[in-house]
Amino acid sequence: MSTPDTRRTYSDSIAGYITSYEPTKERFGLRTSDGREVVIHLGESVNSQIVRNLGDPARDTTGATRDMLSEGRYVFVYGIFYQWDGGQRIEARQITFPEEKRGAYVFEHPNWWVQQAEQIADFYLRGHFPDGVYDWRNFRTKLTLSGTHPAETAGAEVRQETDTISRLVYGLATAFMLTGEERFLRAAESGTEYLREHMRVVDEAEKVAYWYHAIDITEGAQRKVFASEFGDDYDAIPMYEQIYALAGPTQTYRITGDPRILNDIDHTVSLFEKYFRDAERGGFFSHLDPITMDPRSDSLGRNRSRKNWNSVGDHAPAYLINAYLATGRADYAKLLEETADTITKYFPDEPNSPFVQERFHADWSPDRTWGWQQDRAVVGHNLKIAWNLTRIRSLVDKPEYTALAERIAEIMPAVGSDQQRGGWYDVVERQVDPATGGHRLVWHDRKAWWQQEQSILAYLILAGVSGDPEHKRLAREAAAFYNAFFLDYDDGGVYFNVLANGIPYLLGTERLKGSHSMAGYHALELCYLAATYTGLLVNSSPLTLHFRPLAESFPGRVLRVAPDLLPVGSIQIDQVWINDQPYDDFDPKGLTVNLPESTEPLRVRVVVEPVEMRMRISSEFDGKTAHIKLAGVIDKDELDKFRRGLTEALSVKPQPQRVEFHLCEVTGMTRPAINELLFQRTKAGMDVDFVVVGCALPEVAQALAATDAFLLDPRETCES
Repeated sequence: MSTPDTRRTYSDSIAGYITSYEPTKERFGLRTSDGREVVIHLGESVNSQIVRNLGDPARDTTGATRDMLSEGRYVFVYGIFYQWDGGQRIEARQITFPEEKRGAYVFEHPNWWVQQAEQIADFYLRGHFPDGVYDWRNFRTKLTLSGTHPAETAGAEVRQETDTISRLVYGLATAFMLTGEERFLRAAESGTEYLREHMRVVDEAEKVAYWYHAIDITEGAQRKVFASEFGDDYDAIPMYEQIYALAGPTQTYRITGDPRILNDIDHTVSLFEKYFRDAERGGFFSHLDPITMDPRSDSLGRNRSRKNWNSVGDHAPAYLINAYLATGRADYAKLLEETADTITKYFPDEPNSPFVQERFHADWSPDRTWGWQQDRAVVGHNLKIAWNLTRIRSLVDKPEYTALAERIAEIMPAVGSDQQRGGWYDVVERQVDPATGGHRLVWHDRKAWWQQEQSILAYLILAGVSGDPEHKRLAREAAAFYNAFFLDYDDGGVYFNVLANGIPYLLGTERLKGSHSMAGYHALELCYLAATYTGLLVNSSPLTLHFRPLAESFPGRVLRVAPDLLPVGSIQIDQVWINDQPYDDFDPKGLTVNLPESTEPLRVRVVVEPVEMRMRISSEFDGKTAHIKLAGVIDKDELDKFRRGLTEALSVKPQPQRVEFHLCEVTGMTRPAINELLFQRTKAGMDVDFVVVGCALPEVAQALAATDAFLLDPRETCES
């Protein structure tokens, strides 16, 4: 009998760091995230590209592929895998570079996430309001892959889900905070008003507010849907629906200070306290009977007397942190602390499982038989806990929050990530499979957009707070996978799911970009907080935020502008503009702006920066002269930031006739930085004067003057 043929050929992807390149053998070595070494073979048919952002043209690098294979560079390789007894050969067909050059990840450019936010927000505005009129009666829960309303939603009866609208309102408000584009705020405010008018019920006698699950729009009328009609929560009032009804209005409140929104937040929190809270054992129940408002009612079936991650932990990211940032109120801080305390006390499950426990009975005993979850873990929920505990630690200094966050971050990659291809999985078995020694995937090996968000934000904030290079590496790998495979360059927006190898999965509801589960919330939350953590905590760059407050709406006319819960004393306000004019009545350390009296909403633009910045660069252009102000140390570590700042300052239109460099606050400048100035001088052309108008380092001024490319303005000194 002949030996069975074990040859196998298939296509797949692999990600890792280049360890070597052998041009004569047309191959390079690759080390995966978990340390495995493989050899990748090249050929005539290989092509390559650099990851591009939404709204950018393709960045084909096929002709330069071999020159870009430098050691240490992170790459994604898609190709043909040949396997046989005793051997394997991988032939690359597509190489994707998330770095423009080694160490320069595209998504760490200061404007990357801001641009992405604008593109995603515009995708949803075009889809839901193609005529440019933000009439939320025309909103549809479903949005197709191409960004249109499905044909079946054009009929006489349409369902609008409260949480879907609220999540989109959150995304639009967030896009305004990052970009200052008025259309996003107009849509967010009108959406908030629509929620208040159509989805909200205020019981003044009980001093509570609750939110309908949905409304059905009919010809000339509407029908309220009180209890949930979503499968897991059918005929109940689930806590998470009430929580996420606040997401959009609360983010809008941060911008405008509308006191009616704050009243809604407080009345909804009163609902939580009055009906959902377990006064005996702590925490909040996950569901209420819609008639009796009793969490212990037999009518709730499998949701009777239950608690879960959503009812306990989702308060923090959905509305509570943002409500605290806007108000600084002690009651919100206390509820955040209670949330974190409850998670650290009840959710860890080691040594039984590396994953947190997510569902509980009333007495906090684990519920491992509930519905679809059984004894399974949602990978993203573990990462979400690490992310939010790290945020809350900046408000409440309890080391147990950091201990659990760090522990989750340490153990998750091996049990929840794809260490061959990159990215993070969905749902896995919480217990190890005896046959394989690993945690089996439950339904598929696809990767959802929102779970990638949790991984990026968890490792980014941990990297920024701890300085651990391992956290930074994992954050970069997660952001690289997301930006390489989830952005839809053809139709806009982001994909719901991709296959394990990064190819979009476009079947069923996962083909949609608007659904019960998807409405721009996670994608735009990621843009906002990735920009915040990358700039303010990791790469030491400023962040610009936009607000539109009615001054009298905030107590004492004090606008709070902290972008997130970040370590105390780590950031400060650098500059403020009100109605496009510089404004100096602000507390830089307290992160507050004292608003002037006004009967009209104010346009407030705030630049927040890290307290410890090694180098600062800013520029202004008056139509003829570009003024470039530099401070700090300009050395090898700051060279990329220096180059970007110069390029942006010199790319204004029309071209400056004169460029003035203000160097009085520069404490050190290395020769490569001086050479960069010379390089930029050459690019600017001979008809542009480069002038040093003040320099605290005589040797730098002399070095620049000695090139005959720079003028020294004798009228200006650092003393003057």
